[in-house]
Amino acid sequence: MSAARVTPSTKLLKWYDRHRRHLPWRAAPGVVADPYAVWLSEIMLQQTTVQAVKPYYEKFLALWPGVENLAAAESDDVMRAWAGLGYYSRARNLHACAKTVASEYGGRFPDTEEGLRALPGIGPYTAAAITAIAFGKRAVVVDGNVERVVTRLFTIEEPMPKAKPLVREKTDTLTPHKRAGDFAQAMMDLGATLCTPRRPACSLCPLMEECQARKDGRQEEFPVKAPKAERPSRAGAAFFLRRKDGSVLVRTRPDKGLLGGMTEIPGTEWSKDFQLADALDQAPIVAKWKKLPGHVEHVFTHFALRLTVFVAVTEAKAPKGARFVKDHVLDDEALPSVMRKIIEHARSFEK
Repeated sequence: MSAARVTPSTKLLKWYDRHRRHLPWRAAPGVVADPYAVWLSEIMLQQTTVQAVKPYYEKFLALWPGVENLAAAESDDVMRAWAGLGYYSRARNLHACAKTVASEYGGRFPDTEEGLRALPGIGPYTAAAITAIAFGKRAVVVDGNVERVVTRLFTIEEPMPKAKPLVREKTDTLTPHKRAGDFAQAMMDLGATLCTPRRPACSLCPLMEECQARKDGRQEEFPVKAPKAERPSRAGAAFFLRRKDGSVLVRTRPDKGLLGGMTEIPGTEWSKDFQLADALDQAPIVAKWKKLPGHVEHVFTHFALRLTVFVAVTEAKAPKGARFVKDHVLDDEALPSVMRKIIEHARSFEK
């Protein structure tokens, strides 16, 4: 009588039990996961690395240890704590979601994909991840790491992102009914530590026998990616204005749109046809503006930005919609990375 076949999920879970990563939001073996911790980490990890997320996660948990604490927080405080993590709509949705869970669900997250997807900021992937990891229910969880593992296992030739439905279909065939949360995290860990984009450690992989790409010697060819479209460029100007007491003029961006709700150094619109000669027409006040040498450059997901920085000193009052902030607390404002670059550029010429 032949021995029962060991499934890929069994092999992977056995590997995971020995080699799992120790992450601050991950429950220890045998400990029930905290849905709040899982949700918070999954929102933060969207398009962001584990190393970048760790200090932010720990800061949020220290400030707001539960969903009801976060729901009761001031929006400005949430945005300030998020500053630097990027993709700021996530922070707005995070706060909105916490308020919804606290007010409409008694502080408890729904335990189904359908229920979770009804909440602000939770899409198909995040709903599946929370369902599997926090509630132990079977769900098909596919992130970037899982896509890489699965496209290699099955040598999926169709380019991403068109291949996403097929990748999910194949992941579904692998996902076990028991320990679905551990399986999802094991797939993520496998992609992050062994099945890496370059030079994957195939000899250590628990799924090496099943991997068609390894058999064909084509590991680094997957996932196949469609050619990237050229990133468009935009330009603009920023106005770094000090009062004689050292305070700096800032304002809060509208809640909706790029960098919504964040603190900014006043500036012009960012456009592909920006004209430097017209920049001072959009200055926050009339002053003796001086153009600084060089530029501030920043790359967003959909465009590259180049900014000219003007500086001035004034005794005027802040215009409507703006405010002066003491220099020693300026860095505590909810400043996105591009604004911090502007401040650093301006300060470098004050030394």
